[in-house]
Amino acid sequence: MADRPILRVRARPASNDTDGTSKRSAGASKAAFPRRAAAAARAAPVRGKAPPPPVVAQPAREREAAPSAQAAAKPAPLPGPLFFAACPGGLEDALAAEFAELGITATAQASGGVHFQGDWSDCYRANLHSRIASRILWRVGRARYRGEEDVFKAALALDWPAWFSVDLTIRVQVTAVRSPLRSLEFVTLRIKDAVCDRFRAAAGRRPYVDTSRPGMRIHAFLTADEVLFYLDTSGEALFKRGWRKHAVEAPLRENLAAGILRLAGWTPGTTLFDPMCGSGTFLVEAAQIAAGIPPGAGRGFAFQHLRAFQQELWESLRAPAPSPGSLASCGVIVGADSDPAAVAMARDNCIEAGVAAQVQLLHGAFVDIDPPVPPGLLVTNPPYGVRVGDREALAAAYPAWGDRLKQRYAGWRACFLSADMDLARHIGLKAQRRVPLYNGALACRLFEYFMVAGRPGASGAP
Repeated sequence: MADRPILRVRARPASNDTDGTSKRSAGASKAAFPRRAAAAARAAPVRGKAPPPPVVAQPAREREAAPSAQAAAKPAPLPGPLFFAACPGGLEDALAAEFAELGITATAQASGGVHFQGDWSDCYRANLHSRIASRILWRVGRARYRGEEDVFKAALALDWPAWFSVDLTIRVQVTAVRSPLRSLEFVTLRIKDAVCDRFRAAAGRRPYVDTSRPGMRIHAFLTADEVLFYLDTSGEALFKRGWRKHAVEAPLRENLAAGILRLAGWTPGTTLFDPMCGSGTFLVEAAQIAAGIPPGAGRGFAFQHLRAFQQELWESLRAPAPSPGSLASCGVIVGADSDPAAVAMARDNCIEAGVAAQVQLLHGAFVDIDPPVPPGLLVTNPPYGVRVGDREALAAAYPAWGDRLKQRYAGWRACFLSADMDLARHIGLKAQRRVPLYNGALACRLFEYFMVAGRPGASGAP
């Protein structure tokens, strides 16, 4: 993806990460990382970017003292590997719970992710096994600053050649919350200059810049008076599992789908039905969860290019291929779509993900297909008139979906992800729960309905 030299200032709550170069918050209700005193609590990251890494609050007396250029050039020593796991906004609790199951202890939770301290095995396992995280960032330095020159000196003081080879291409991404600096583009260039100067001094040459597919991503996060530096251990965003051969016009990101399954309480063996499956994201995630296939099993990671990479440790942590028995115990997983092209795409993706035999695919409209048995979880990401679908047609479709649920889905739980609150009201059911989420930059709500036998659901706004 091409680098954007100057980005617009647009504040929003935390969302999935993308590959921008620099961004700044205009000030909003939430910061994208742990709240750093009152300033971070009033700020928010910019639309469409990766949430900034966590910021550790400083004592008030330290904040009051203006940092000197010399102090900025000497980043504070770190006690050990510190990491931040970014995730889609609204899934922070789910990510912390997933980490607990992986044996990774989240030291703090933030808007847009969690941060943790551990050894390299924790970093490797988080990248390999986390279905909800977007990126795992390793913090390598921090310093106080007042101007661009302080940031440059802080970056220059870090031993970049000790962490990765000059042969790797680089990309620098800067994010900010209430930073006094006027041009994040200029700060980005100064950090790049510092990294290249450090390599030139150590190796006699500098790394090249690649803004689309860099070998190493360098992240810097600016608060009002502090800069934190990170190396991205993931490389490509973690929702890129490596199995998606095709995508519909408005695809659901894989880590959001996995987070929704966790929020809905779905467990392997429970019937899962997606009546508007598109390219099959919910189906593949559920089948791989049931089969024990790690989400990162089919891809590589940036930590494999770090000088500290431990090949033997990595090989010991990589999970073996699932046994035929585990694949056979996935339970009933069914997807359907009225578009035959979408069904074909979902089938190809299931084949690529290794779960084609565990997923049943049907061609037909939701209102025409009988529900699978036994009852379980219906979960879907229907068209909602923002990027696909005709709004008037959808306004007529939602009541028909609600009627179908009332008539044929007693004993089911139904979850609809929608970005249009007005369309969601047309379904004619009262939601037991509404969870704010983000599909990329798109603000959504997850509506959950309990279809109780004899009481199919009260009519009214969700």
